[in-house]
Amino acid sequence: MTLLILIISFLVSVPFGPASNPASATCSMEYAAKDTIRLVFDVNISQGWHVYSTNLPSGGPNSTQIMFDSIYGLKPVDDLKFSGTETEQFDPVFGINIRFFERKVRFYQDLHITSPYWSAQGYLSYSICNDSQCLPPQKVEFSYGSSSVTPPPAPNEQSGLTDLSQLKDYSPDTWAPVSINATNMDRTSLWGLFLTSFLGGLLALLTPCVWPIIPMTVSFFIKRSSNRKKAVLDAFAYGLSIIAVYVAIGLGITLIFGANALNALSTNAIVNILFFLILVFFALSFFGVFQITLPAGWSTGTERKASGSGFWGIFFMALTLTIVSFSCTGPIIGFLLVDAASSGSIIAPIVGMAGFSMAMAIPFALFAMFPGWLQPLPKSGSWMDKVKVTLGFVELAFSLKFLSVADMAYGWGILPRDLFILLWIIMAILLGLYLIGLTGKRQNGNKRRFSIAGTVTGIASLAFAAWLVPGLWGAPLKAISAFTPPVSTQIIGHNLISVEPQYTDYNQALKASEQSGKPVLIDFTGYGCVNCRKMEASVWTDRRVAEIINGQYILTSLFVDDKTPIKENVWVTENGTKVKIRTVGDKWSLLQRYKFGANAQPFYVIVDSKGNLQSGPYTFDPNVENFLNFLK
Repeated sequence: MTLLILIISFLVSVPFGPASNPASATCSMEYAAKDTIRLVFDVNISQGWHVYSTNLPSGGPNSTQIMFDSIYGLKPVDDLKFSGTETEQFDPVFGINIRFFERKVRFYQDLHITSPYWSAQGYLSYSICNDSQCLPPQKVEFSYGSSSVTPPPAPNEQSGLTDLSQLKDYSPDTWAPVSINATNMDRTSLWGLFLTSFLGGLLALLTPCVWPIIPMTVSFFIKRSSNRKKAVLDAFAYGLSIIAVYVAIGLGITLIFGANALNALSTNAIVNILFFLILVFFALSFFGVFQITLPAGWSTGTERKASGSGFWGIFFMALTLTIVSFSCTGPIIGFLLVDAASSGSIIAPIVGMAGFSMAMAIPFALFAMFPGWLQPLPKSGSWMDKVKVTLGFVELAFSLKFLSVADMAYGWGILPRDLFILLWIIMAILLGLYLIGLTGKRQNGNKRRFSIAGTVTGIASLAFAAWLVPGLWGAPLKAISAFTPPVSTQIIGHNLISVEPQYTDYNQALKASEQSGKPVLIDFTGYGCVNCRKMEASVWTDRRVAEIINGQYILTSLFVDDKTPIKENVWVTENGTKVKIRTVGDKWSLLQRYKFGANAQPFYVIVDSKGNLQSGPYTFDPNVENFLNFLK
């Protein structure tokens, strides 16, 4: 048990950042005809990422396009073309249909030769995103010329190469690199998931499918063990087997979906709708509408193997427990796996199942070691049905969180914050009345049975409903703000506050910070960054966030895809690689990579007037409470 805790502690401490280069591209030249050359760009794309197509409508993501720094003796034939499987879908953030490619695509440009002496130098620019972040426009340099003329020097042969100090407005002090870890799913979040899952395991113990099995388990070990020492060892092995079974489920989820897919689950609207329906399905099973069971043959087969001796007999008894109790534990496991998968962390399902299984395993192992502890425990009864119904209301309440994500992504507007809170109030009232005993099935004829525990928990549920009421008129309700829609969706009692950047230039912002004493909130963004727009629409419009940004910070948005040309193109050496800086966006992209070691947007950091890091980074996470913690 101690070893497992140490392993989890190590896994939780490991940072998991975004992939550094999710696409690779090569350029080649071939003759399409006797008097026509073809520039060919082959792009290979990592799973979970996509590259945008050519000629997209204005107001959306950046289109893939070819740019010429110099061209002589050649004339482009038509526009840039492509070959590959193009996907088209409506983007609710930009409000237009967008087209993109996954896995691989080939772009090509035909150039008609108009002179025996010809040359072309330039680059292909393409944008790549996944469901949580975008990278600045990627560039594939090319330089070709006829054999009769010396072509312009290629990037790795550029004469008069300058270094970073030659870049306009560069300052060694304010550009100095800082050490950061760009991930929002930190160890604190994972420990929170572990503790939540541990609590879920304790609740599962109280259900009708698990609680009656405890005495049967104790009886099994008493009959099996010839002495006290062997009974303790068998009970310990039984606990580890339970943990192994459930952790294997979490590991299987991770291996099936992979890191990129789990990261995409957190913001994918369709997946969030699926999560909503799954939790409603599980809630209905807890309400007794139907029962979730695994095939009877599974439990029969494992029971036969559990009768054997040795460790494998104990392991198959743990597996039998998992199968037999699935009708009660399944909805809890499903809820925890949904929550873990939506976090975007590759190890979250493993951590979640480790917490759940430890809560299940420890009591079983302890009762097997010390059978006398069973005597004071309450017997099975109707109280377990109340536990199931309570869990049903909890799952139904949390299902609205995932419906809210899809609602904001598609812009339906069907679940504003005040309606969300109203539904929670109704569910809390119904649960409170049920626990007190004023609703539900009657027992002993027409008499209702009241219990102290049920009455106390019922009153607590009614008090929670009363606490929620001010939220209908815009009260922050900080304790549940991570689950409710943004305050900006509030229909009653909320006024939007706009947030606009004060500067779009890094150096100007630092000067303003020095004069005012306010820190600078740097927003590395892009005109074509869909996830940047999501943050601005769902987080920046929150009244509390807007007031803090407008009152306490100098908001500076640096657009990495700003195509405004700088006066003099320069080559800089970055980590041994020669990079050409042509535009303002190139400069801000270089700043993000060189100083903060990151390349994806959105990306937020807070610095002082000297460029020293004060807080961050914060990447894509449309959770208002998390962003408030970052600002504070």
